[in-house]
Amino acid sequence: MIHFVLGGARSGKSRHALAQAAKRVALGDDCLFVATAEAFDEEMASRIQRHQQERTEDDLPWRTLECPLNLSDCLTEHARHHQVILVDCLTLWLTNQLLSKNSDWPQIKSEFLATLSQLPGTIILVSNEVGGGLVAADPLSRQFVDEAGWLHQAIAAIADEVVLVTAGLPMTLKG
Repeated sequence: MIHFVLGGARSGKSRHALAQAAKRVALGDDCLFVATAEAFDEEMASRIQRHQQERTEDDLPWRTLECPLNLSDCLTEHARHHQVILVDCLTLWLTNQLLSKNSDWPQIKSEFLATLSQLPGTIILVSNEVGGGLVAADPLSRQFVDEAGWLHQAIAAIADEVVLVTAGLPMTLKG
């Protein structure tokens, strides 16, 4: 089962995803949090700490893995029946890929989509919806927005449920 949660910055998407995971845990599933962020500066370190605190407040038995690049391998290794894996967030993972000197993004994206379709258990994917703004001024930002949009469309096509969260309000787009 693939749940895809989209929203803007501070939209409530991560909190919604945590609530969805909590429902699975109430049914007896184990839970694994896969974090894609890397703390390269104080502001990002603060964001990561805030998300860690949110998970602690939810009182769920989270195991956490840091996975900034090899997401397909991580999911393949850890997904199993009666487990929920929450990945937060795909746009940070995409950024890591686009900035990595050794990344073959088209191949990695293809492998990721194929992997998602094969995984047992419940997978909750969180990502930033970035396509609602202006066209970016620089080439890397334009590439990021394009690739995020194409990735989101591909995931939405295979996801069982797609939810857009705005102002803390989840709106079901699919499922």
